[in-house]
Amino acid sequence: MSRRAPILILLALGACAPAAEAPPQPVALDCARGFDALVQAVAAQPGFVEAQAPGEPYRYINAEDGRTSYVVTREGAPGHPAIVRQAGGRTTGCGYGEKAGYDQLLAYLESLSQARRTN
Repeated sequence: MSRRAPILILLALGACAPAAEAPPQPVALDCARGFDALVQAVAAQPGFVEAQAPGEPYRYINAEDGRTSYVVTREGAPGHPAIVRQAGGRTTGCGYGEKAGYDQLLAYLESLSQARRTN
């Protein structure tokens, strides 16, 4: 048996091994879905962690790898719950109730972007 035989066997076994599963895709925002159900689906994703500072009007649900993040108005926000998803440089979102809540959330995210650019 040549010295290459063990290497060839290992390569052949590697080719037969099952492919690693692709990580699940983050929940896309379906604005037809109810606000509470959508927030629950987003928060329940594997590999996502939630952060919320006391007194902060928003919840943050972020992928551990940092590729996708969601910002949600706190439940019970006065008449304007909203959720926004940021991934791959794109921002998408859903407003529920008054449009003012969604506009307020986008203005908040823009202010964060401005602060990052100036620092």
